[in-house]
Amino acid sequence: MEHTAVLKIDDKEYSLPVMVGTEGEKAVDNRKLRAASGFMSYDQGYGNTCSCESSITYLDGENGVLRHRGYPIEQLAEHSDFVETAYLIIYGDLPNAARRKEFGLYLRQTAAIEPQMEKIFEGYPKNAPPMAMLSSIVASLAAHYPHLATNNFEKDLVNFDQAAAMAISKIRTIAALIYRYQRGLPAIPPRQELPFCDNFLHMMYSDPDKDYQSAPEVARALNLLLLLHADHEQNCSTSTVRMVGSSAANLFTSLSAGICALSGPLHGGANVAVIQMLQNIHDEGDDGTRFIQAAKSGDKSHRLMGFGHAVYRNFDPRAKIIGKACEDLLNKLGIKDPLLDIARKLEQAALREDYFIARKLYPNVDFYSGIIMRALGIPVNMFTVIFAIGRTPGWIANWREVAADARGRIYRPRQLYVGPLPRDYVEMARR
Repeated sequence: MEHTAVLKIDDKEYSLPVMVGTEGEKAVDNRKLRAASGFMSYDQGYGNTCSCESSITYLDGENGVLRHRGYPIEQLAEHSDFVETAYLIIYGDLPNAARRKEFGLYLRQTAAIEPQMEKIFEGYPKNAPPMAMLSSIVASLAAHYPHLATNNFEKDLVNFDQAAAMAISKIRTIAALIYRYQRGLPAIPPRQELPFCDNFLHMMYSDPDKDYQSAPEVARALNLLLLLHADHEQNCSTSTVRMVGSSAANLFTSLSAGICALSGPLHGGANVAVIQMLQNIHDEGDDGTRFIQAAKSGDKSHRLMGFGHAVYRNFDPRAKIIGKACEDLLNKLGIKDPLLDIARKLEQAALREDYFIARKLYPNVDFYSGIIMRALGIPVNMFTVIFAIGRTPGWIANWREVAADARGRIYRPRQLYVGPLPRDYVEMARR
């Protein structure tokens, strides 16, 4: 049964189609409203606007549901791994053994950074923001591999498999090189025989004369962290990738734009803010009790970071998974982290006290991810870079949807102009 909506403006009515998604979500299609009536719809920040149709990720914030290509995040976290989930997100289905092997081979073969690319690092100061380095070096991939970045959808889709694998693999390698460059350490080349996360840890932490051997629980924790960040519907950075890609910009350029968007503290920097909050509480000699009371009083300087979410009005399903993983990792590594004790106290208050429950301030994935990265020895200024490695498959999948949509058009939002009315130029007296 087809649905329509009727919009009445003054004494005129306009019939608008209603679109229905596979999960029952409904949207009023107002694409022709301006042509028919001269009116636009206004939705600051696009918080209630569907900018696209997508088959990648379903998110139900009211009920705490997250599914990739129909698979619940809980099942993927328990049974899958980052590489397999990346394939699922990009291509739409879980790979069979042959496709998994082929995809893995692409990742291994494209991991290394060519000598001419390594010279790029020397142009940055040692204290350059890692995300600024990452975005610009990823953008340079379009210059180093122009046959994969033609800025022509038809041609770029022909070479999509290679470009996608290269992006995932090289962003990981570039991240490790940024870490080492800023510490004055020599680059460590990837080892093809190592799994994805073990290889990253090898490139990060090995010495020139001794390879780093990651404990299974360390690689497993990193793998889960990346998997839980692989895609999250139309967030700021993903929407940026789609917008840039809609101009027929190549994959690497679009990914670089997404990295720039992710670098903002309101998006990718949330887990950094959590660690800073916990550290400040600890430095003040508080176990969290005084901070909780101040937060409940409405003191804006004691805002609970890592609680609540722009989309979820229930518990972030990723937080349940990563919270347990965080406990397991610290227990297995024998780490006694005072910040985790404070985090537990804040979590218990948020889950039990009416003040936080009424405001639906549940812990989100950022609340725990920073603690896990801290336990893995990753410095705070690299947290968002790790986030970018994990989010790359989702960005790639969204770019591919844009590129493959024959009906697609360049993204071009409208605005409501509130500036000055027409006025005449008055020439100033000249001396």
